[in-house]
Amino acid sequence: MNPGPISLEALLPEDVARKAEAAGIAKAGRDVLTLLTLSVLAGAFIALGAMFSTLVSVGISDLLPYGLARLVIGSVFSLGLILVVVCGAELFTGDVLMTIAWASRRLSTGRVLRVWTIVLAGNLLGGVGTAILVFLSGHPFAADGGVAAAALDIAAAKAALPLERAFFLGVLCNVLVCLAVWASLAARSVADKVLVILPPVAAFVAAGFEHSVANFYYLGMGWLVRNFAPDDFWAGIGATPGQYTMLTLDAFLRTQSVVILGNVAGGGVLVALVYWLAYLRHGRSPGQG
Repeated sequence: MNPGPISLEALLPEDVARKAEAAGIAKAGRDVLTLLTLSVLAGAFIALGAMFSTLVSVGISDLLPYGLARLVIGSVFSLGLILVVVCGAELFTGDVLMTIAWASRRLSTGRVLRVWTIVLAGNLLGGVGTAILVFLSGHPFAADGGVAAAALDIAAAKAALPLERAFFLGVLCNVLVCLAVWASLAARSVADKVLVILPPVAAFVAAGFEHSVANFYYLGMGWLVRNFAPDDFWAGIGATPGQYTMLTLDAFLRTQSVVILGNVAGGGVLVALVYWLAYLRHGRSPGQG
């Protein structure tokens, strides 16, 4: 049977809302091992983007004005979300879009929280695990330790954020991330997906907004450098581990808890629930969650 011509036209916004709702329901139906495997992959993919952006940040401020330097750093970071969307993986910051299916009463609160918990745990394993692999490879000590020094500075800035700022930076970050994911649902080809993902991701990184999964890598790498970098690294940069006392497990937990809440509010409320209100609030009768 001929299925008919395949359209390359982007989906209309209302169709994207229905697609996002169906995707959320499908995620909730996955078993634990599948969710965990795909979420470890997503954590690793985002970590690779974070590793790439850290590398590119070394010395770039000496070559470009601040805004352009931030644009380049943000653009290369988009590698992470491109891999998540194109290669297939479960990313917590994108999965907060499941609130659109929750609002339609197609999913219960318990089923949504189950997915989020498993995916966040897998993202943590993938992000921190990748940080460990990158550290063991010796990559951070490239450019005479410049990459490791950049990783320290990035992590220290994140760990020292006031909690109220961390929350709102998390909100703004995931508005942009979820808009990137939302736009990718409208796309029909891999090239389309790449093109619609890049600008929002570049924007949130350039602006310094906070992504909880990326922070698993950034904070993890900063902690590894502080605690395990060799003495000649510290001598080379003219610093000591004592200057980075903010890089502790307590700071990690405190900062990440607030950023995670901000990410949920940004993507789950300001993107998913707004589109539900616009397109789906009259669209379905209540189902079983």
